[in-house]
Amino acid sequence: MPVGLEAESKSSKSAAPHHRKPASLLYGLDEDPPLAERLALAVQHVFVMSVGWIFVVVLVTAIGGAPAEAQSVIRLSMIASGIATILQARSIPFGSGYLCPFSCGPAYLPAAILAGKSGGLPLIFGLTAISGAFEGMLSRVIRRLRALFPPEVTGLVVSMVGIELIALGCPRFVGYTSGRPGINSSSLVVALITLGAMIVPTVWGKGRWRLFPVLFGLLAGYVSAAALRVLPWGQLGELRTAPLFGLPHRLPGGMAFRFVFLAPFLIASLSSVLKSVGDLTLCQKINDSEWKRTDMRSVSGGIMSGAIGTTLAAVLGGVGQSTFSSNLGLAMASGATSRSIALPAGLLIITLAFFPKVAAAFAVIPEPVMGAALVYVACFMILGGLAVMTSRMLDARKTFVIGISMIFGLSVEIAPQLYRGLPLLLHPVFATALSLSTVLVIVLNMVFRIGIGKRHTVEVVPGPNALDTVARFMEEQGGIWGMRQEVVQRAAAALHEFMVHAPGLGVTSPVKIEARFDEFNFDLQVDYEGIPFASPEHPPSWETVGEMEDFVGVVSAYLVRQFADRVDVNSSNGHSQIRLHFEH
Repeated sequence: MPVGLEAESKSSKSAAPHHRKPASLLYGLDEDPPLAERLALAVQHVFVMSVGWIFVVVLVTAIGGAPAEAQSVIRLSMIASGIATILQARSIPFGSGYLCPFSCGPAYLPAAILAGKSGGLPLIFGLTAISGAFEGMLSRVIRRLRALFPPEVTGLVVSMVGIELIALGCPRFVGYTSGRPGINSSSLVVALITLGAMIVPTVWGKGRWRLFPVLFGLLAGYVSAAALRVLPWGQLGELRTAPLFGLPHRLPGGMAFRFVFLAPFLIASLSSVLKSVGDLTLCQKINDSEWKRTDMRSVSGGIMSGAIGTTLAAVLGGVGQSTFSSNLGLAMASGATSRSIALPAGLLIITLAFFPKVAAAFAVIPEPVMGAALVYVACFMILGGLAVMTSRMLDARKTFVIGISMIFGLSVEIAPQLYRGLPLLLHPVFATALSLSTVLVIVLNMVFRIGIGKRHTVEVVPGPNALDTVARFMEEQGGIWGMRQEVVQRAAAALHEFMVHAPGLGVTSPVKIEARFDEFNFDLQVDYEGIPFASPEHPPSWETVGEMEDFVGVVSAYLVRQFADRVDVNSSNGHSQIRLHFEH
């Protein structure tokens, strides 16, 4: 019969997540910039979010729609984007608690074009509403699917989003168009001036100068574009004739549904969800210098806010919403990740939907200026994703998961002709590098998880060589299994303290140590013949040194519990067992 069972989890595990502000941030997650700075930062984010309106124009023109229809869809999508952005920064369960704005992302574009060519905008609205509901259901179970979203998966998605921005940004950067191939020298000069104006405050700026790189870039870009006659004068004419105020209206036709197009939209939803997981993982990482793993509870709330935004957009007459990775690049570059920026940014973009003239001003950003902004934020997205991927040691399994997914994802951009003969239903999967790499990385991650559970056993004889043995054991196995170094060090320290305490437990025979690792959990089971292990809840005081026969052993027993995330003790008939659990 067991004579004792102890279990304890550190109090910090049940408390709300604590963020340690990185030194690179001027305004961290919980810090509120002054009102004037907050408004200026919000304006920057709205400028970046406006890039998403390009996808609406591409969609409407691809299905034969008129410019007036595109303007209506943009304005109604703006309302959904603003509401979702505000919800995102709120607390769980309807938000993640982070500054991670929404806009009209590329995830839904291939599926929407496919459906729109057959059934027009009503079919797009109906299927988008179902996609939003599907995202909402996924948000409720996402915490149980953590194994599908390790850092190598989410980091790859973030990097692929940045890579996709290259296809949008570089042609605009050099003034390349289908009607005028080649580099346009005027556009290139404007883009270089804009990019330089963004880089200077980011690299060499001090204090508040770092907060507004995009505003500096836009100012320099507009001035140089006017001087070099790169401004879109035709669109500026439409800006002059646009009314100052006007209620956005939904296009007629209601909603439609066709089962044959459901699969492409569900795939698009899955891509959008995984993109959100990657973006929110990056949010967590850039806001916490001690970040270890993705907080799936926060991610669940963030996906729910996106589901609400997508469903609302469909009901109003807009398009699907996605977390906008470019805004994370801006937040990293400016050093301002305060969630308080989300409210004015969301309210501003909602307000702009009711002012066609003001909204049109955002929509006529010169192409080279927009290209420079995309290149600027892509730098942070690509490298931010790589930082998430490499936050764990990359073994052979993870190397193939990342490598194969990235190679074939990039093949869509490098050699798109490879996939032109595929069935129409598969086109949304192979339409973009992001969609193909998303599907591949999920499937490959599940395949390579087969046999992922690992275990190894060693016997340690108490004595002068025991400490070196356990240290070498943990170092070797940690390297072989690709464990985080911080977990390896804590586990080695816990075993070290136990071996120090072993003589006080009457241990004379070899101690059997079994290590188990499955990527998310690391467990040590220690079996020995001797007195059951016991650990004080509080460290012994120096005043009790003279009252204890084994003061050093008591201190070591206390430290074992501090190094492990959970300690379970069991004993029966002189045989004792300790289970040490470490979250990975």
